[in-house]
Formats: sequence, C-alpha cells, structure tokens
Amino acid sequence: MDKSVSLNNINGVVIPPSSKSYAQRAIALALLAEGRTTLRNIEFCKDTRSALSCIEALGARVTIIDDSTITIDGGLNPQFDTLKVGESGLATRLFTPIASLCNRPICIQGEGTLLHRPMDMMIEPLRQLGVEVRDGGGFLPIEVCGPISGGDLTVDGSISSQFITGLLLALPMAQEDTTLHVINPVSIPYIDMTIDTARRFGVDIMHNEGDYTEFFIEGRQHYTPTDLAIEGDWSGAATMLVAGAIAGEVTVKNISTLSKQADTAICHALERAGAGIIIEQDSITVSKRDLRAFEFDATNAPDLFPALAALAAAAEGESIIIGTDRLRHKESDRAETIRREYEKMGIEVDISEPNTMKIRGGEIQPAEVFSHDDHRIAMSLAISALRCNGEVTIQNAECVEKSYPTFFEDLDSILVR
Repeated sequence: MDKSVSLNNINGVVIPPSSKSYAQRAIALALLAEGRTTLRNIEFCKDTRSALSCIEALGARVTIIDDSTITIDGGLNPQFDTLKVGESGLATRLFTPIASLCNRPICIQGEGTLLHRPMDMMIEPLRQLGVEVRDGGGFLPIEVCGPISGGDLTVDGSISSQFITGLLLALPMAQEDTTLHVINPVSIPYIDMTIDTARRFGVDIMHNEGDYTEFFIEGRQHYTPTDLAIEGDWSGAATMLVAGAIAGEVTVKNISTLSKQADTAICHALERAGAGIIIEQDSITVSKRDLRAFEFDATNAPDLFPALAALAAAAEGESIIIGTDRLRHKESDRAETIRREYEKMGIEVDISEPNTMKIRGGEIQPAEVFSHDDHRIAMSLAISALRCNGEVTIQNAECVEKSYPTFFEDLDSILVR
C-alpha cells in the first residue's frame, strides 16, 4: 500500500494503541502462570498476534472476549514443535528462552526483515545453561531443546535488552538458581518493564541496587495468574506528539509520564526543541512553536530515533542525536534508512561520525519515499510530510500494522480540513 500525505495542520485528540512491549511480556507470563489470566486494553497488532500464536503453540488457551480483552489459560505444555514469531524481534528473544524450558526440540521461525536480524547473542548463553541449540549461522531459524538448568551466566547486553528480558522471565522456572551477569547493559527502562511485569505475576527479580549488571534469579518459582490492563504505548504516542509540535496541536490520552516505558523521554526532547507541552495525569498536549535545534541521547530509547528525526527536520539549525549504534539491527538499518529517505525530502542527515546522527532542519520537499518495511520509519515520514508544500508518497506504508494498525486513520482524524 502506498500512502500520500501533504501539507496540513492538525488539531485533535488521539488515543494510541496499548504498549506491545508490555503486552508481549504479559502474554508470555500468562503462559507460564498456571490458571486464568485476563489481559485488558490489548491491541491486536501483528507483533501481539505473533506472541499469542507462540503461547498457543506452547500450550496456552487464548479466548478473545472482545476487541480489547482476552483470557489466557496458562500452563507450559508444548502442542507443536514450531513457534512462528512473524517479524517480532522481541517475540524471538523472549520466547526462545521460554521454549528452552521444555525438554523437547522446538524451532523458532521468523519471516520478512527478521530473517536478517542477528540472533547469535542467544546461542552461547543458552548452551551454557544446558540447552541444546541448532542455529542457522546466528540467524533464524533456531532450534532449542532444554530444559534450562540455571547456574552462573555472563551475557553481553550491549546489542539489545530483549534477550535479557527473555532470560529474566524464563529463569525463575529453571531447575536451579541463576546469577546473571550483564556486560554493558542498554535500554535499562525496558529491563525495568520486565521486572515490573514479573512482579505483577508474583515473581520478584533481584538485582544490585541502582545497577543492572548482576541479577539473582531463584529457580523453581511459580508465576501467579492476574488481571492486568496494558497501558498505552509511548512509542506510538511519541510520533503523534511530534506531529503536534511540527504541525499544530495534539492531545494524546491514556499515557502517563510515570510509565516505565523508555519512550517517555520524548517529552524531554520536545522541551529542548521548544515545543509547547502540557502534562496532565493521563494525557499530554503538544503544540507547535518555533522549534530550535536540540541535542539528545537516545541510547536507552532507540525506538525514538524516527520520531526525533521528524522533530529535528522541523527545527532551526543542526540537531545532534546520540545512539545510532543501537539502530543497525532493527527492522531496517534505521540510521541509514533515515539518512536515505529524509535526503529524498531535502533534509540533510549526517551519520558519518561514530554513534551520532546530525540533522539540519529545513523545508520538506515533495518526494516518493520507501518505508523499508519498517513501521516506525513509515510513521516518521508521514508526520514530516505534514510540512510538505506538495505531496510525499510512502511506499509499503501498511507496515505500520506491526505496532500501530490505526495510525493513518488516527492521523486523518486530526487533520484540519
């Protein structure tokens, strides 16, 4: 699907989908909890559906109550020998350790862009935990056969926190206690989300105070079913908030700055850029002002880069965003993708310096751009196109279904016609 967007002001209220990051964690733990869990405010995006497919293959029974509520009857009892994770990197790194709890071979299969994303960070640590692993040269498909034994383990956390999340949720059910050492942990807020979700299911994960380099996980624990509402997604909200900053005014509801989600950091970037921002208990309103160049370190919130690119492109001067090393293995090489597609629209993007992106603000020129099948890139290009005195056509715009299926409908609803 191609989607064309042109010069427009926006004004209105948006409710973003629920957080797929929280949802996938909760879905995984509902599988591991013996009994019935109810999850409310679920958004059935592609990544969430992939997680549900995985837990059904591993023995859970999923019942859809309405368009935002499900019940999950948990219990790890594999029914199939294959998990289909779609294009979800989190589902891959989350359910591979969980599948490794089972004493039978289970193959994790992906599709699309996920087949080109490295998974080698999981292989040796799982082997150290007693898991038999067969892999495709560090890429999917991967076959695991457990059970996980526990013990003393060191993992490189510099690439992604997602595998750390998978380990932290699986290891409480291992046969032995585990001490997990993490070298160079990144995306600390995502690890906090994992610990918070485990706590909601009755399991405490201990780590050194203020330090995420060592965790102690007691084995042979049991998760408890719960009734949980999934909070709104700050990643999707961030894109809409930036749209308000560059093209009018938008109020995003059902989000809280008290959330543990990493992308709450967008508020700091908006303030530095000079946008008008009003923070209330469960909503944020952002309005257009004269925007100035800003500096921002997005190392712990790499999913913000596409939204930050749109903000920087609308600001006067050269903005500097740190953390491009975190972008190489997303749905696309996001640093290179942002450079290539924004330059098509007349915006200068420099990624020649290590771990740094520099963006010089300017007018958006009419162009035909490509999403690279990356949902966050498609959304970023769409909101930047609101500043184009012409038309920007985004190829493969349907990829937004991965995280925010109603993105274009929501954007259309706040256009000032």
